[in-house]
Amino acid sequence: MKRIEVKVKPNARESSLTQGEDGNWVARLKSPPVDGKANRELIALVAKKFGVAKRQIVIRIGAGSRLKQIQILD
Repeated sequence: MKRIEVKVKPNARESSLTQGEDGNWVARLKSPPVDGKANRELIALVAKKFGVAKRQIVIRIGAGSRLKQIQILD
């Protein structure tokens, strides 16, 4: 099990998930933060980046904010 902190920037031109030199993750998402669309896109992006299924990604803290703590299950 791994936990990462992600700062989310919705309504971006293209989707990406990058890790800065300081170790913090930044997710740029095409989706708007409406009806959980951005959260679903974030889960898909993290799953693809770490090579796991979407069901193994859980937003532990911050489902309604831009700073999120994500848990990646084994």
